[in-house]
Amino acid sequence: MYDVIVIGAGVTGCAIARELARFRWKTAVLERASDVCEGTSKANSGIAHAGYDAKPGTLKAKLNLEGSRMMEALSKELDFPYRRNGSLVLCFEETGKTELERLRAQGLANGVEGLEILDRKQLREKEPGVSDQAVAALYAPTGGIVCPFDLTLAFAENAAANGVEFHFTTQVTHMEKIPQGYRLDTSRGSYETRAVVNAAGVYAGELHNQISGKKIRIIPRKGEYCLMDKSVGNLVSHTLFQLPTAYGKGVLVTPTVHGNLLAGPTAVDVEDPESVNTTREGMDEVFKRAAMSVNGLPVKQVITSFAGLRAHEEGNDFIIGMVQDAPGFFDAAGMESPGLTCAPAVGKYVAAMVRTYLPAQEKSDFIPSRKGIPHIASASDAERKRLIGENPLYGNVVCRCELVTEGEIVDAIRRPLGATTLDGVKRRTRAGMGRCQAGFCLPKTLEILARELGQDIGQIRKNNGDSYFLTGFDKDGL
Repeated sequence: MYDVIVIGAGVTGCAIARELARFRWKTAVLERASDVCEGTSKANSGIAHAGYDAKPGTLKAKLNLEGSRMMEALSKELDFPYRRNGSLVLCFEETGKTELERLRAQGLANGVEGLEILDRKQLREKEPGVSDQAVAALYAPTGGIVCPFDLTLAFAENAAANGVEFHFTTQVTHMEKIPQGYRLDTSRGSYETRAVVNAAGVYAGELHNQISGKKIRIIPRKGEYCLMDKSVGNLVSHTLFQLPTAYGKGVLVTPTVHGNLLAGPTAVDVEDPESVNTTREGMDEVFKRAAMSVNGLPVKQVITSFAGLRAHEEGNDFIIGMVQDAPGFFDAAGMESPGLTCAPAVGKYVAAMVRTYLPAQEKSDFIPSRKGIPHIASASDAERKRLIGENPLYGNVVCRCELVTEGEIVDAIRRPLGATTLDGVKRRTRAGMGRCQAGFCLPKTLEILARELGQDIGQIRKNNGDSYFLTGFDKDGL
Protein backbone atom coordinates (compact mmCIF):
# COMPACT_ATOMS: atom_id res chain seq x y z
CA MET A 1 0.00 0.00 0.00
CA TYR A 2 1.46 3.31 -1.14
CA ASP A 3 0.38 6.70 0.08
CA VAL A 4 0.69 8.37 -3.33
CA ILE A 5 1.29 6.96 -6.82
CA VAL A 6 2.11 9.30 -9.69
CA ILE A 7 1.30 7.96 -13.16
CA GLY A 8 3.74 9.31 -15.73
CA ALA A 9 7.45 10.20 -15.57
CA GLY A 10 7.45 13.19 -17.85
CA VAL A 11 8.44 16.64 -16.66
CA THR A 12 5.09 17.20 -14.92
CA GLY A 13 5.06 13.84 -13.14
CA CYS A 14 8.69 14.14 -12.07
CA ALA A 15 8.24 17.71 -10.81
CA ILE A 16 5.26 16.55 -8.76
CA ALA A 17 7.21 13.54 -7.47
CA ARG A 18 10.01 15.81 -6.27
CA GLU A 19 7.60 17.97 -4.30
CA LEU A 20 5.80 14.93 -2.86
CA ALA A 21 9.22 13.70 -1.70
CA ARG A 22 9.34 16.57 0.79
CA PHE A 23 6.71 14.81 2.92
CA ARG A 24 6.58 11.57 4.87
CA TRP A 25 4.65 9.55 2.34
CA LYS A 26 5.46 6.28 0.65
CA THR A 27 5.48 7.51 -2.95
CA ALA A 28 6.00 5.80 -6.31
CA VAL A 29 6.01 6.82 -9.96
CA LEU A 30 4.69 4.35 -12.55
CA GLU A 31 5.93 4.86 -16.11
CA ARG A 32 4.94 2.81 -19.16
CA ALA A 33 8.26 3.49 -20.92
CA SER A 34 11.73 2.30 -19.96
CA ASP A 35 12.97 5.68 -18.74
CA VAL A 36 11.90 9.13 -17.66
CA CYS A 37 11.26 11.73 -20.37
CA GLU A 38 10.12 9.28 -23.05
CA GLY A 39 6.89 11.02 -24.10
CA THR A 40 5.90 14.64 -24.68
CA SER A 41 8.75 15.92 -22.51
CA LYS A 42 11.47 14.58 -24.79
CA ALA A 43 10.15 16.29 -27.92
CA ASN A 44 9.35 19.92 -27.29
CA SER A 45 10.86 23.35 -27.84
CA GLY A 46 12.69 23.65 -24.52
CA ILE A 47 11.33 27.15 -23.99
CA ALA A 48 10.83 28.75 -20.58
CA HIS A 49 7.93 31.00 -21.59
CA ALA A 50 7.59 34.49 -20.15
CA GLY A 51 3.81 34.16 -19.66
CA TYR A 52 2.19 36.83 -21.84
CA ASP A 53 0.09 34.57 -24.08
CA ALA A 54 -2.12 32.78 -21.53
CA LYS A 55 -5.55 34.19 -20.79
CA PRO A 56 -5.57 36.04 -17.45
CA GLY A 57 -7.19 34.07 -14.67
CA THR A 58 -6.36 30.66 -16.12
CA LEU A 59 -4.14 28.06 -14.53
CA LYS A 60 -1.80 28.44 -17.51
CA ALA A 61 -1.34 32.14 -16.73
CA LYS A 62 -0.85 31.63 -12.99
CA LEU A 63 1.53 28.67 -13.19
CA ASN A 64 3.49 29.97 -16.19
CA LEU A 65 4.48 33.12 -14.32
CA GLU A 66 5.36 31.18 -11.16
CA GLY A 67 7.34 28.55 -13.06
CA SER A 68 9.23 31.16 -15.07
CA ARG A 69 10.23 32.99 -11.90
CA MET A 70 11.41 29.74 -10.26
CA MET A 71 13.50 28.45 -13.16
CA GLU A 72 16.80 30.28 -12.70
CA ALA A 73 17.22 29.47 -9.01
CA LEU A 74 16.06 25.92 -9.63
CA SER A 75 18.66 25.46 -12.39
CA LYS A 76 21.38 26.18 -9.84
CA GLU A 77 19.81 24.01 -7.13
CA LEU A 78 19.31 20.99 -9.41
CA ASP A 79 22.22 21.64 -11.78
CA PHE A 80 20.64 21.81 -15.24
CA PRO A 81 21.33 24.27 -18.08
CA TYR A 82 19.07 27.29 -18.37
CA ARG A 83 19.55 30.65 -20.07
CA ARG A 84 17.35 33.74 -19.99
CA ASN A 85 17.83 34.82 -23.60
CA GLY A 86 14.57 36.75 -24.05
CA SER A 87 11.89 36.18 -26.66
CA LEU A 88 10.42 38.15 -29.54
CA VAL A 89 6.92 37.77 -31.02
CA LEU A 90 7.22 38.92 -34.63
CA CYS A 91 4.60 40.82 -36.58
CA PHE A 92 4.83 40.90 -40.40
CA GLU A 93 2.06 43.38 -41.19
CA GLU A 94 1.26 46.82 -39.84
CA THR A 95 -2.23 45.65 -38.92
CA GLY A 96 -0.69 43.02 -36.63
CA LYS A 97 0.63 45.65 -34.24
CA THR A 98 -2.79 45.79 -32.58
CA GLU A 99 -2.40 42.12 -31.65
CA LEU A 100 1.07 42.80 -30.25
CA GLU A 101 -0.42 45.51 -28.04
CA ARG A 102 -3.12 43.10 -26.89
CA LEU A 103 -0.50 40.48 -26.01
CA ARG A 104 1.52 43.07 -24.10
CA ALA A 105 -1.52 44.19 -22.11
CA GLN A 106 -2.41 40.57 -21.41
CA GLY A 107 1.13 39.83 -20.26
CA LEU A 108 1.13 42.82 -17.93
CA ALA A 109 -2.20 41.65 -16.51
CA ASN A 110 -0.58 38.27 -15.85
CA GLY A 111 2.31 39.94 -14.00
CA VAL A 112 5.00 39.55 -16.67
CA GLU A 113 7.71 42.18 -16.30
CA GLY A 114 9.62 44.21 -18.88
CA LEU A 115 7.33 43.72 -21.89
CA GLU A 116 7.77 46.29 -24.65
CA ILE A 117 6.84 46.78 -28.30
CA LEU A 118 9.80 47.24 -30.65
CA ASP A 119 9.54 49.00 -33.98
CA ARG A 120 11.42 47.84 -37.07
CA LYS A 121 14.63 49.70 -36.19
CA GLN A 122 14.64 48.64 -32.52
CA LEU A 123 13.94 45.04 -33.52
CA ARG A 124 16.95 44.86 -35.82
CA GLU A 125 19.18 46.41 -33.20
CA LYS A 126 18.00 43.75 -30.75
CA GLU A 127 18.14 40.83 -33.22
CA PRO A 128 20.20 41.45 -36.39
CA GLY A 129 19.29 38.04 -37.84
CA VAL A 130 15.58 38.74 -37.94
CA SER A 131 13.72 38.62 -41.25
CA ASP A 132 13.37 41.74 -43.39
CA GLN A 133 9.62 41.00 -43.46
CA ALA A 134 9.20 41.70 -39.73
CA VAL A 135 7.82 45.17 -39.02
CA ALA A 136 7.52 45.03 -35.21
CA ALA A 137 7.78 42.68 -32.25
CA LEU A 138 6.79 42.15 -28.65
CA TYR A 139 9.95 41.79 -26.55
CA ALA A 140 9.81 39.66 -23.41
CA PRO A 141 13.16 39.82 -21.57
CA THR A 142 12.15 37.14 -19.04
CA GLY A 143 11.75 34.43 -21.69
CA GLY A 144 14.37 31.69 -21.53
CA ILE A 145 15.58 28.37 -22.87
CA VAL A 146 16.20 25.12 -21.01
CA CYS A 147 17.13 21.53 -21.80
CA PRO A 148 13.92 19.49 -21.37
CA PHE A 149 15.88 16.26 -20.83
CA ASP A 150 18.07 17.70 -18.11
CA LEU A 151 15.15 19.42 -16.39
CA THR A 152 13.08 16.22 -16.26
CA LEU A 153 16.03 14.07 -15.16
CA ALA A 154 16.95 16.60 -12.46
CA PHE A 155 13.46 16.41 -10.95
CA ALA A 156 13.43 12.61 -11.18
CA GLU A 157 16.89 12.02 -9.71
CA ASN A 158 16.24 14.39 -6.84
CA ALA A 159 12.90 12.70 -6.13
CA ALA A 160 14.60 9.29 -6.14
CA ALA A 161 17.36 10.55 -3.83
CA ASN A 162 14.60 11.53 -1.41
CA GLY A 163 12.94 8.14 -1.39
CA VAL A 164 10.48 8.12 -4.29
CA GLU A 165 10.34 4.75 -6.08
CA PHE A 166 10.32 4.68 -9.89
CA HIS A 167 8.80 1.66 -11.67
CA PHE A 168 9.52 1.61 -15.41
CA THR A 169 7.90 -0.50 -18.16
CA THR A 170 4.85 -0.44 -15.88
CA GLN A 171 1.78 0.55 -17.87
CA VAL A 172 -1.42 1.17 -15.95
CA THR A 173 -4.14 -0.84 -17.70
CA HIS A 174 -7.06 -0.54 -15.28
CA MET A 175 -7.98 1.36 -12.12
CA GLU A 176 -10.74 0.86 -9.57
CA LYS A 177 -11.81 2.42 -6.29
CA ILE A 178 -11.22 0.31 -3.17
CA PRO A 179 -12.03 1.15 0.47
CA GLN A 180 -8.46 2.26 1.23
CA GLY A 181 -8.02 4.23 -2.00
CA TYR A 182 -7.33 2.81 -5.45
CA ARG A 183 -6.08 -0.40 -7.04
CA LEU A 184 -3.99 0.04 -10.17
CA ASP A 185 -3.60 -2.97 -12.44
CA THR A 186 -0.46 -2.71 -14.56
CA SER A 187 1.61 -4.67 -17.03
CA ARG A 188 3.77 -5.68 -14.05
CA GLY A 189 1.16 -6.54 -11.42
CA SER A 190 -1.20 -4.59 -9.15
CA TYR A 191 -0.51 -1.64 -6.86
CA GLU A 192 -2.67 -0.18 -4.10
CA THR A 193 -2.49 3.43 -3.02
CA ARG A 194 -4.35 5.94 -0.91
CA ALA A 195 -4.04 8.67 -3.56
CA VAL A 196 -3.29 8.87 -7.30
CA VAL A 197 -1.80 11.70 -9.35
CA ASN A 198 -2.64 11.38 -13.04
CA ALA A 199 0.21 12.94 -15.04
CA ALA A 200 -0.04 10.58 -17.99
CA GLY A 201 0.22 13.10 -20.83
CA VAL A 202 -1.77 12.12 -23.90
CA TYR A 203 -3.20 9.16 -21.93
CA ALA A 204 -4.41 11.28 -19.00
CA GLY A 205 -7.96 11.50 -20.36
CA GLU A 206 -8.19 7.74 -20.77
CA LEU A 207 -7.16 7.17 -17.14
CA HIS A 208 -9.39 9.94 -15.78
CA ASN A 209 -12.40 8.51 -17.58
CA GLN A 210 -11.92 5.10 -15.93
CA ILE A 211 -12.53 6.72 -12.53
CA SER A 212 -14.82 9.68 -13.09
CA GLY A 213 -18.30 10.06 -14.51
CA LYS A 214 -17.35 13.54 -15.68
CA LYS A 215 -15.39 12.76 -18.82
CA ILE A 216 -12.55 14.76 -20.32
CA ARG A 217 -11.03 14.58 -23.76
CA ILE A 218 -7.31 14.91 -24.43
CA ILE A 219 -6.42 15.44 -28.09
CA PRO A 220 -2.91 14.41 -29.23
CA ARG A 221 -1.55 17.38 -31.18
CA LYS A 222 1.53 16.53 -33.19
CA GLY A 223 4.37 18.99 -33.67
CA GLU A 224 7.31 18.37 -36.00
CA TYR A 225 10.72 19.98 -35.54
CA CYS A 226 14.06 20.19 -37.25
CA LEU A 227 17.36 20.66 -35.43
CA MET A 228 20.32 22.36 -37.09
CA ASP A 229 24.03 22.05 -36.50
CA LYS A 230 25.95 24.08 -33.95
CA SER A 231 27.75 25.87 -36.79
CA VAL A 232 24.55 27.93 -37.26
CA GLY A 233 23.49 28.02 -33.61
CA ASN A 234 24.26 31.74 -33.32
CA LEU A 235 22.06 32.78 -36.24
CA VAL A 236 19.72 34.30 -33.65
CA SER A 237 20.22 34.99 -29.96
CA HIS A 238 16.57 35.33 -28.92
CA THR A 239 13.66 32.93 -29.27
CA LEU A 240 11.63 34.13 -32.25
CA PHE A 241 7.88 33.47 -32.19
CA GLN A 242 5.23 34.58 -34.65
CA LEU A 243 1.82 35.92 -33.72
CA PRO A 244 -0.07 32.94 -32.22
CA THR A 245 -3.03 31.16 -33.81
CA ALA A 246 -5.80 28.94 -32.48
CA TYR A 247 -3.33 26.04 -32.70
CA GLY A 248 -0.72 27.60 -30.44
CA LYS A 249 2.37 29.74 -30.66
CA GLY A 250 3.24 28.66 -34.19
CA VAL A 251 6.62 27.82 -35.67
CA LEU A 252 9.52 29.30 -33.70
CA VAL A 253 13.22 29.66 -34.34
CA THR A 254 15.45 29.52 -31.30
CA PRO A 255 18.95 28.78 -30.13
CA THR A 256 19.21 25.88 -27.71
CA VAL A 257 21.14 25.80 -24.46
CA HIS A 258 23.58 23.41 -26.14
CA GLY A 259 24.34 25.70 -29.09
CA ASN A 260 22.15 24.31 -31.87
CA LEU A 261 19.38 26.05 -33.81
CA LEU A 262 15.84 24.66 -33.51
CA ALA A 263 12.82 25.32 -35.72
CA GLY A 264 9.23 24.11 -35.23
CA PRO A 265 6.71 22.90 -34.33
CA THR A 266 3.82 22.28 -36.66
CA ALA A 267 0.41 21.66 -35.05
CA VAL A 268 -1.78 18.83 -36.36
CA ASP A 269 -4.41 17.00 -34.31
CA VAL A 270 -4.07 13.23 -34.68
CA GLU A 271 -6.00 10.20 -33.46
CA ASP A 272 -3.06 7.94 -32.67
CA PRO A 273 -1.36 8.83 -29.35
CA GLU A 274 1.82 7.16 -30.65
CA SER A 275 2.00 9.09 -33.93
CA VAL A 276 5.46 10.62 -33.63
CA ASN A 277 6.63 10.11 -37.20
CA THR A 278 7.96 13.03 -39.20
CA THR A 279 6.64 13.80 -42.66
CA ARG A 280 7.76 15.61 -45.77
CA GLU A 281 4.70 17.85 -45.48
CA GLY A 282 5.55 18.67 -41.89
CA MET A 283 9.16 19.55 -42.66
CA ASP A 284 8.10 21.70 -45.62
CA GLU A 285 5.74 23.57 -43.30
CA VAL A 286 8.48 24.11 -40.70
CA PHE A 287 10.92 25.42 -43.33
CA LYS A 288 8.32 27.68 -44.93
CA ARG A 289 7.14 29.21 -41.66
CA ALA A 290 10.57 29.47 -40.02
CA ALA A 291 11.99 31.23 -43.10
CA MET A 292 9.54 34.06 -42.41
CA SER A 293 11.31 34.79 -39.10
CA VAL A 294 14.97 34.84 -40.15
CA ASN A 295 16.96 35.75 -43.21
CA GLY A 296 18.65 32.81 -44.90
CA LEU A 297 17.33 29.89 -42.86
CA PRO A 298 20.18 27.33 -43.13
CA VAL A 299 18.09 24.30 -44.10
CA LYS A 300 21.17 22.47 -45.41
CA GLN A 301 22.48 22.37 -41.85
CA VAL A 302 19.61 20.23 -40.52
CA ILE A 303 21.10 17.25 -38.67
CA THR A 304 17.87 15.60 -37.49
CA SER A 305 14.12 15.96 -37.36
CA PHE A 306 11.68 14.72 -34.73
CA ALA A 307 8.06 14.96 -33.67
CA GLY A 308 6.28 15.13 -30.34
CA LEU A 309 2.69 15.05 -29.13
CA ARG A 310 1.11 17.72 -26.96
CA ALA A 311 -1.77 16.80 -24.68
CA HIS A 312 -4.33 19.37 -25.81
CA GLU A 313 -7.53 19.78 -23.80
CA GLU A 314 -10.62 21.18 -25.48
CA GLY A 315 -11.03 23.93 -22.87
CA ASN A 316 -7.55 25.31 -23.62
CA ASP A 317 -6.44 25.18 -20.00
CA PHE A 318 -4.77 22.73 -17.67
CA ILE A 319 -6.97 20.37 -15.66
CA ILE A 320 -5.33 20.22 -12.24
CA GLY A 321 -7.00 19.17 -9.02
CA MET A 322 -8.86 16.44 -7.18
CA VAL A 323 -11.63 14.90 -9.27
CA GLN A 324 -14.98 15.80 -7.75
CA ASP A 325 -16.48 12.31 -7.89
CA ALA A 326 -13.23 10.47 -7.16
CA PRO A 327 -11.74 11.57 -3.80
CA GLY A 328 -7.98 11.03 -3.69
CA PHE A 329 -7.62 11.05 -7.47
CA PHE A 330 -5.77 14.15 -8.70
CA ASP A 331 -5.48 15.19 -12.34
CA ALA A 332 -2.56 16.99 -13.91
CA ALA A 333 -4.01 16.75 -17.41
CA GLY A 334 -3.96 18.82 -20.58
CA MET A 335 -0.35 19.77 -19.88
CA GLU A 336 0.50 21.27 -23.24
CA SER A 337 2.59 24.42 -23.70
CA PRO A 338 3.60 26.14 -21.46
CA GLY A 339 3.66 22.92 -19.41
CA LEU A 340 7.46 22.66 -19.33
CA THR A 341 7.77 26.15 -17.87
CA CYS A 342 4.96 25.52 -15.43
CA ALA A 343 6.35 22.20 -14.13
CA PRO A 344 8.11 23.54 -11.00
CA ALA A 345 4.98 25.46 -9.98
CA VAL A 346 2.68 22.55 -10.87
CA GLY A 347 4.74 20.32 -8.58
CA LYS A 348 4.17 22.61 -5.59
CA TYR A 349 0.52 23.20 -6.49
CA VAL A 350 -0.34 19.49 -6.70
CA ALA A 351 1.70 18.51 -3.62
CA ALA A 352 -0.17 21.11 -1.55
CA MET A 353 -3.53 19.70 -2.68
CA VAL A 354 -2.46 16.13 -1.91
CA ARG A 355 -1.29 17.23 1.52
CA THR A 356 -4.68 18.80 2.23
CA TYR A 357 -6.33 15.48 1.40
CA LEU A 358 -3.65 13.30 3.00
CA PRO A 359 -1.96 15.20 5.85
CA ALA A 360 1.74 14.47 6.30
CA GLN A 361 4.75 15.95 8.05
CA GLU A 362 7.59 17.54 6.14
CA LYS A 363 10.88 15.67 6.17
CA SER A 364 13.64 17.29 8.16
CA ASP A 365 16.22 15.44 6.07
CA PHE A 366 14.94 16.38 2.61
CA ILE A 367 17.83 16.88 0.17
CA PRO A 368 16.97 19.91 -2.03
CA SER A 369 19.97 19.83 -4.36
CA ARG A 370 21.30 17.49 -7.00
CA LYS A 371 24.55 17.40 -8.98
CA GLY A 372 24.42 16.52 -12.65
CA ILE A 373 26.95 14.66 -14.79
CA PRO A 374 30.19 16.64 -15.29
CA HIS A 375 30.60 17.37 -19.01
CA ILE A 376 34.10 17.59 -20.43
CA ALA A 377 32.84 19.70 -23.36
CA SER A 378 31.85 22.60 -21.07
CA ALA A 379 34.48 22.12 -18.36
CA SER A 380 37.41 24.46 -17.82
CA ASP A 381 40.94 23.18 -18.42
CA ALA A 382 41.49 22.85 -14.68
CA GLU A 383 38.21 20.97 -14.25
CA ARG A 384 39.06 18.61 -17.13
CA LYS A 385 42.43 17.88 -15.58
CA ARG A 386 40.82 17.18 -12.22
CA LEU A 387 38.16 14.88 -13.68
CA ILE A 388 40.68 12.86 -15.68
CA GLY A 389 42.98 12.65 -12.68
CA GLU A 390 40.18 11.24 -10.54
CA ASN A 391 38.84 8.95 -13.27
CA PRO A 392 40.91 8.24 -16.43
CA LEU A 393 37.72 7.29 -18.30
CA TYR A 394 37.05 11.03 -18.57
CA GLY A 395 40.04 11.18 -20.90
CA ASN A 396 38.59 8.62 -23.33
CA VAL A 397 36.45 10.46 -25.92
CA VAL A 398 33.60 8.34 -27.28
CA CYS A 399 31.43 10.91 -29.06
CA ARG A 400 33.58 13.31 -31.07
CA CYS A 401 30.78 15.59 -32.29
CA GLU A 402 29.68 16.50 -28.76
CA LEU A 403 32.97 15.68 -26.99
CA VAL A 404 31.45 13.09 -24.65
CA THR A 405 33.77 10.74 -22.77
CA GLU A 406 33.48 7.21 -21.46
CA GLY A 407 33.48 8.60 -17.93
CA GLU A 408 30.31 10.59 -18.63
CA ILE A 409 28.57 7.59 -20.18
CA VAL A 410 29.49 5.35 -17.24
CA ASP A 411 28.23 8.02 -14.84
CA ALA A 412 24.95 8.19 -16.80
CA ILE A 413 24.49 4.44 -16.41
CA ARG A 414 25.54 4.12 -12.76
CA ARG A 415 23.79 7.15 -11.26
CA PRO A 416 20.30 6.97 -9.67
CA LEU A 417 17.71 6.07 -12.32
CA GLY A 418 20.62 5.34 -14.63
CA ALA A 419 20.41 4.87 -18.39
CA THR A 420 19.66 1.39 -19.71
CA THR A 421 19.21 2.26 -23.41
CA LEU A 422 21.06 4.20 -26.08
CA ASP A 423 18.51 7.03 -25.94
CA GLY A 424 18.87 7.07 -22.17
CA VAL A 425 22.62 7.67 -22.55
CA LYS A 426 22.00 10.25 -25.27
CA ARG A 427 19.58 12.31 -23.18
CA ARG A 428 21.91 12.30 -20.17
CA THR A 429 25.22 12.97 -21.95
CA ARG A 430 24.43 14.12 -25.54
CA ALA A 431 26.45 11.23 -26.97
CA GLY A 432 24.95 10.74 -30.43
CA MET A 433 23.24 14.15 -30.62
CA GLY A 434 25.86 15.79 -32.81
CA ARG A 435 26.26 16.22 -36.55
CA CYS A 436 26.87 12.54 -37.33
CA GLN A 437 23.88 11.46 -35.18
CA ALA A 438 25.72 8.56 -33.51
CA GLY A 439 27.32 7.32 -36.73
CA PHE A 440 30.70 7.25 -34.99
CA CYS A 441 29.95 6.61 -31.32
CA LEU A 442 27.09 4.11 -31.54
CA PRO A 443 29.17 0.87 -31.43
CA LYS A 444 31.30 2.01 -28.50
CA THR A 445 28.27 3.28 -26.55
CA LEU A 446 26.56 -0.09 -27.03
CA GLU A 447 29.68 -1.86 -25.75
CA ILE A 448 29.78 0.36 -22.64
CA LEU A 449 26.09 -0.20 -21.95
CA ALA A 450 26.46 -3.99 -22.29
CA ARG A 451 29.51 -4.02 -20.03
CA GLU A 452 28.02 -1.83 -17.32
CA LEU A 453 24.63 -3.56 -17.34
CA GLY A 454 26.13 -7.05 -17.52
CA GLN A 455 24.19 -7.88 -20.68
CA ASP A 456 24.95 -9.25 -24.12
CA ILE A 457 25.30 -6.45 -26.61
CA GLY A 458 22.40 -7.93 -28.57
CA GLN A 459 20.06 -7.14 -25.67
CA ILE A 460 20.76 -3.41 -25.73
CA ARG A 461 17.90 -1.37 -27.13
CA LYS A 462 17.50 2.10 -28.60
CA ASN A 463 14.61 2.88 -26.25
CA ASN A 464 11.47 0.83 -25.61
CA GLY A 465 9.94 -2.47 -26.63
CA ASP A 466 11.77 -4.41 -29.33
CA SER A 467 14.04 -1.58 -30.50
CA TYR A 468 17.12 -3.85 -30.53
CA PHE A 469 20.12 -2.93 -32.65
CA LEU A 470 21.33 -6.48 -33.33
CA THR A 471 19.60 -9.75 -34.10
CA GLY A 472 20.80 -13.36 -33.93
CA PHE A 473 21.76 -13.29 -30.25
CA ASP A 474 20.68 -15.70 -27.55
CA LYS A 475 21.57 -15.81 -23.86
CA ASP A 476 25.04 -17.19 -24.67
CA GLY A 477 25.84 -14.62 -27.34
CA LEU A 478 26.03 -15.10 -31.11
